Amino acid sequence: MTARETHTRNHEIPPKASIRLGSTLDEEVFGEAFNGRVIGRFLAYVAAYKSLLAVAISAVIVFTISSIAMPLIVKNVYDDALDLSSPSRSKLATMILIFLVAVGFNFIANYFQELIVGRVAERILVDMRRAMYEHLQRISLSFMDKTEIGKLMSRLQGDVGALQEFLQTAVFAIGDMVLLVGIIAAMIWLDWRLGLMTLAVLPILLIIRIIWLPYARKSFLRARVTSSIVSGALAENINGIRAVQGLSREYVNFDLFDIRATDNLNAAKRASKFGVMMLPIVDTLTGSAMAIVVIVGGFFVLGGTIEVGVMVAFVLFVQRFFDPIRALTMHYNVLQRAMASGERIFEVIDVPVDIEDKPNAIDPQEIDGSIKFENVTFGYLPNQPILKNINFEVKPGETVALVGPTGSGKTSTTALAHRFYDIWEGSVKIGGYDVRDMTQKSLGRHVSMVLQEPFLFSGTIFENIKYAKDEATREDIVAAAQAVGAHEFIMKLPDGYETELEQRGGNLSLGQRQLISFARAIVADAKILVLDEATASIDSYTEMLIQQALQRLMEGRTGMVIAHRLATIRGADRIIVLQDGEIIEMGNHDELIALGGLYFRLYSMNYASFDDIPDELIQQATQAAQDSST
Repeated sequence: MTARETHTRNHEIPPKASIRLGSTLDEEVFGEAFNGRVIGRFLAYVAAYKSLLAVAISAVIVFTISSIAMPLIVKNVYDDALDLSSPSRSKLATMILIFLVAVGFNFIANYFQELIVGRVAERILVDMRRAMYEHLQRISLSFMDKTEIGKLMSRLQGDVGALQEFLQTAVFAIGDMVLLVGIIAAMIWLDWRLGLMTLAVLPILLIIRIIWLPYARKSFLRARVTSSIVSGALAENINGIRAVQGLSREYVNFDLFDIRATDNLNAAKRASKFGVMMLPIVDTLTGSAMAIVVIVGGFFVLGGTIEVGVMVAFVLFVQRFFDPIRALTMHYNVLQRAMASGERIFEVIDVPVDIEDKPNAIDPQEIDGSIKFENVTFGYLPNQPILKNINFEVKPGETVALVGPTGSGKTSTTALAHRFYDIWEGSVKIGGYDVRDMTQKSLGRHVSMVLQEPFLFSGTIFENIKYAKDEATREDIVAAAQAVGAHEFIMKLPDGYETELEQRGGNLSLGQRQLISFARAIVADAKILVLDEATASIDSYTEMLIQQALQRLMEGRTGMVIAHRLATIRGADRIIVLQDGEIIEMGNHDELIALGGLYFRLYSMNYASFDDIPDELIQQATQAAQDSST
């Protein structure tokens, strides 16, 4: 028995029907055939290039007219060549010259329409992505907390691309409709009897189209959904490859992936079948129309009711007649996809920004660094407060630590200091100013944050450290790195400060990435420094270096520190203990140990041995606990 068979037997593979295929709601690719609101919003972007589009439409019309003119010119050439009563070589040469001129106009017009429409479509594509990106930079975190990044990326890429395709299609659809009308008019003008016989196949095409469309849409949607599922499974397994190999799930995951891939293959084959079905149908109808023209037209020629040139022109027109029909069928599908994509794009652009500057928001250049919470109540969901009536004040230059169990509201408290969210009740003041009265730019300048999971951007180490302050000099960057103990390992890298970082700094250890983020916060030189479990991912030696550096760096600055390692905040001026969104204890380390409350229990049970606590403090805490119980 092979290794794969062994793993497959030890891990039961769920039946195909039980594997979640995802919701089709988020993968809907067909909308209404025409949505006035989407078209109106889209035209606002198109209006910036109306002059170029006017040239493109003119080129489309010239292309269409020349396409209709060429069969008529051929008709005259045949009629003149077969007119034995008055043969004229000069007239024949003139008609041939006119034909060549028409071919030249057709080529030039086609070239310019393709060129201009392509360029305009690309520019509009960039404009819409800029609009979405600019809006996403300002969208409140409450929206980002509830939104999957993959869906946003899909809208930035795929949906905008669908609208780009729509623009190209819309311009060419104008030419196809004009060409179709022109061919019908020309055929009726040449001979109404043959013209009506040729058009007799259109009702058949329309009936087939009506029957075909629902099945085709369903199959196309199924193929899109299953493809998205395969991509999602692939991305998940690549990102989680360590866990996959560590739990020996390679073969099980392969079988699960194989089920999804097979399902996608079957859906794609069905979609492909419906996708190509219309082509042979249109070709068959083209052949039928051609047969009608040749047979009936042949009798008319033999009967002397029409000329040979008319017969030849009809053959050429029939060959071109079904091309715009085939193209318009494709344009209809593109239009439906564009309407659905447009809805999703403008949904993102229309997401309201909850956190906005007041019209008269202030931008203080300097603040004293104080922080004050007054009767603050806040939550992320209605009627579910995370913080309840929070009151405390941090004086300028003071360092305050926030401690408490998971979910007690520590991170929410620091987020409110930067006004990532708006509070329900009370006020949060920075430097004596209500954060709602300050510009967000000024808050970003005066409040610097270092998070538990450092995020580094693509670029060099030098660029990442100076990220928040463009005017920082190399001396500033080096000094900040030295202050947090990062300079030594940076200089050991091949290119030093110019070392290019991989995605999210993957070529550095987690501790090194955190040191870089510390240096970045130092360079920002904010009056208030917020550390949200910033030393949780660093080894004890590195943490000791950072603690020493922070003691120097906190001089003259106000600090708010969240730490699960309570040993790291023993030197804080004050420690605020939170539980269930309320402040239950406040004081310095020794005072809280003596109190014998939650802080004492957390510190003694989870973060230190009793040997680390002075005997007198243990006795005081024990007595306090006994008094509390009685």
